[in-house]
Amino acid sequence: MAKALDKPSLYDTDYVAWLAEQVAHLRAGRLRALDVNNVAEELEGLMKSQRQQLENRLEVLILHLLKWDHQPEQRSNRWRASVEEQRSRIRRLLRDSPSLKREVGPMCRDVFADAVRVAVIETRTSESAFPQTLPYTVEEMFERELPAEELSDQRPTRKKPA
Repeated sequence: MAKALDKPSLYDTDYVAWLAEQVAHLRAGRLRALDVNNVAEELEGLMKSQRQQLENRLEVLILHLLKWDHQPEQRSNRWRASVEEQRSRIRRLLRDSPSLKREVGPMCRDVFADAVRVAVIETRTSESAFPQTLPYTVEEMFERELPAEELSDQRPTRKKPA
């Protein structure tokens, strides 16, 4: 019995092989053969990963909306593209995991302070210049247009190759 405890499991020595083994057990209906604790841990990790991805994308979306609103002279297509990319990726994430929809509002409020901290650094603006609470509704964050007509007239200059 002690030897079985000392032997490293497939989970510890070859993760992909362990996954294949667990899938085979599930598909064959061999539920008693499953490594239940590790399977449960991996599933919890997947849930956490999906939530973290949503939080990260919401933070970037809020960051670029804040920059758009508080630094109009620096508006760029890059910011507009980032806003559209985050919106698109969030929509796909919510399409694939609709149970996360109810978490969007609370997550936005949770990541808002982080978005402000990054905006302060990127815009070189005082934190007091930004609102203390999230100034956007979820609908505004996803539906608000950022028209090209509002872009800054300043274009970055690129050095020509020598």
